[in-house]
Amino acid sequence: MSAKIPLSELDLICKQAQEAKIELRRSSKAKKNDALKYASEFLLKNKAKLIDANTIDMELASQKDLQDSFVDRLELNEKRIDSMISGLDKVINLDDPVGQTNQSHTSPSGFEVSKMRVPLGVIGIIYESRPNVTADASALCLKSGNACILRGGSEAANSNAVIEECMQDGLDKASLPKYSIQLIKNQDRKLVGEMIKREGDIDLLIPRGGKSLIRVISDEAKIPVLKHYEGLCHVFIDKDADLKKAIEISVNAKTYRYGICGTMETLLVSEEVAAKVLPEIKSELDKLGVEIRGCEKTKEVIDVKSASEEDWITEYLAPILSVKVVTDLKSAISHINIYGSGHTDSIVSENLSSVETFFNEVDSSSVMHNLPTCFADGFEYGLGAEVGISTDKLHARGPVGLEGLTSQKFVIKGQGQLRS
Repeated sequence: MSAKIPLSELDLICKQAQEAKIELRRSSKAKKNDALKYASEFLLKNKAKLIDANTIDMELASQKDLQDSFVDRLELNEKRIDSMISGLDKVINLDDPVGQTNQSHTSPSGFEVSKMRVPLGVIGIIYESRPNVTADASALCLKSGNACILRGGSEAANSNAVIEECMQDGLDKASLPKYSIQLIKNQDRKLVGEMIKREGDIDLLIPRGGKSLIRVISDEAKIPVLKHYEGLCHVFIDKDADLKKAIEISVNAKTYRYGICGTMETLLVSEEVAAKVLPEIKSELDKLGVEIRGCEKTKEVIDVKSASEEDWITEYLAPILSVKVVTDLKSAISHINIYGSGHTDSIVSENLSSVETFFNEVDSSSVMHNLPTCFADGFEYGLGAEVGISTDKLHARGPVGLEGLTSQKFVIKGQGQLRS
């Protein structure tokens, strides 16, 4: 057996998180909101410090052979930091799910039965590249009454450390335990292997990263894992689509940002409108440097490279798009359910019957109508922020916000009834 790394650091972090979660369960909504408000102020005050730290991360990243999309997710600029701060402010304004009760009814024996939302406890989040996750995820965990243990990638170490400091300063100023939010700074990869086995110390794991990382964690973890394998998203242009909308939506879905999981990777087009929309879509994507790989029917309409079977299952995260001309709505739905990742898929159509069929039969965590798939985002859904987008079908599905970070327990109120 290979030697384990010393666990003193992880032991301490888990112990502090367990202590913090008890205090968080007792904390009021006002106190948690105060901590987020102060953290937001500290981020604003330390914006220059954060940009300097991110500049160091970006310089180190430039020395490595990294995907452009990976580097794009790593970068923090004024706009992205402002967005991070805005995300915290939006979380403050969200309803606190903790303590909410619902589904109240009277049992056959006459006692009252309801359900109450409660925090999960300690949440471990393993992620790569995106330093904004440090702020978004910790804010949602705090608001939902959970302590969190964050393990970011080495490429964002300097940026993450500054964000953690701001979040902890906010907690401290609000008189909440600063160890409610902890960033593991040890970059030894063996630590992740130990972290995912801390049953009893960590209640839920949320991995955010490459498909291979998530699969390894899912296979080896002894803790429940909220999975997001990949974002292989589709837009389908129906025969009854408004063609102007279809062109604009398709271009935006692909080019808003190549490195996000909501980017469209495959465009499906009804054969009845292919000759009308594909040339214009190609013209727009050519201007933006997007390479198109098409099926044989696509190649009859526009001059593009041939798509292979591998293209239908590839999340490019790059300026590459696969295009397939399909016979009808049924064929589009079949393609999505066979090749898709269960993330987000959209239909462009003015036929509400077709839209309803698409919504009912496409097996994805988000289905959209007349919208680009890049809207698949907790912030855009009004969740304030998200800890990730779950392609699982249990507990939470789609963008995971506050409610997805809570569970429910039965609350039973009686008047002395006895069971006979």
